Amino acid sequence: MTYCNSISVAEHVVMMTLSLVRTYLPSHQVVLDGGWNIADCVARSYDLEGMHVGTVAAGRIGLAVLRRLAPFDVKLHYTDRYRLPAEVERELGLTFHATAADMAPHCDVVTINAPLHPETEGLFGDELLAAMKRGAYLINTARARIVDRDAVDRALRSGQLAGYAGDVWYPQPAPADHPWRTMPHHGMTPHISGSSLSAQARYAAGTREILESWLDGTPIRDEYLIVDGGALAGTGAHSYSVTR
Repeated sequence: MTYCNSISVAEHVVMMTLSLVRTYLPSHQVVLDGGWNIADCVARSYDLEGMHVGTVAAGRIGLAVLRRLAPFDVKLHYTDRYRLPAEVERELGLTFHATAADMAPHCDVVTINAPLHPETEGLFGDELLAAMKRGAYLINTARARIVDRDAVDRALRSGQLAGYAGDVWYPQPAPADHPWRTMPHHGMTPHISGSSLSAQARYAAGTREILESWLDGTPIRDEYLIVDGGALAGTGAHSYSVTR
């Protein structure tokens, strides 16, 4: 049922990106604390316009993120095992990179929209984080183990990363002493990106449609397929892996 929450997750990625780049969360905290220190609020705040933003995987969610970021007049990059159609690349002005390692040094913001596979587990460790632009931002609404937990903490404390926002944890639920709760410059949420009320309504409708198709013996829509006949299938099948 990944199709049902794709837009919800993509919107969450955009929200997290803006929240980090514009330092929304610490600025909001100033208000909650009764303060009015504008200089501190804007000391790390930038415009998203003109930045280079890249997605690791450009399937349902990754492509939806790219489409939603395009109006911000950013330079868009992506890496994926399968290249998008040429007309999509032209429409969005996309720059393709063969691997995440190739793409990372070019981007001010990197968003991870890939599944957890042996080839993606630990992908963003000390080495790849060090290859990113100093002061870049990393967004992860995919799976927590695609990044190295402690490497992210170190990168934030050293300034290699300016911010990290994630909606996924390892383990889940995260213990109270999980380092991602207290590391600096983070925008973590408790795995809610795909659970908006709008997404839940789509889940319900999609579940009913799948059951009715099965009972009627009719094909299930490509949008709902993940595996068919023991093989990856459906609209998003090409995005279930990514090249390092």
